[in-house]
Amino acid sequence: MRVLFDTNVVLDLLLDRMPFANNAASLFAKVERSEITGYLCATTVTTVHYLLAKAMDARDANAHIKTLIAMFEIAAVNRLVIEQAIEVGFTDFEDAVLYQAASHAGVDYIVTRNAGDFKKSTIPIYDPREFVSVLRSRTE
Repeated sequence: MRVLFDTNVVLDLLLDRMPFANNAASLFAKVERSEITGYLCATTVTTVHYLLAKAMDARDANAHIKTLIAMFEIAAVNRLVIEQAIEVGFTDFEDAVLYQAASHAGVDYIVTRNAGDFKKSTIPIYDPREFVSVLRSRTE
């Protein structure tokens, strides 16, 4: 199962944003244990680094990025992804890019806290809390 995590979910965990961090941690643990294959959009990596470098020193921000890229596959952003993001009809361009990158990477699900921005998605969208429940129900 290939799952792309939106930037907000990554930041929930890394910045310990409660009450969201616990569900993010649960999902990241499943990636770490190879129970699911986690993906991040390439733009997520750059955005996370930028925000972490503002919240902590650059060495710690780099260490977090190294951990992320060791755990996750990276969904590429290239000219085609950008062109298709412009045309897909999402109201938020960043989410459109993430969606197109996910589509090109062949992911099965997108996990985000702003599902409303993905109304035109053909990839199933889940809130982290919902996705934890979905995964739990599959193992019972």
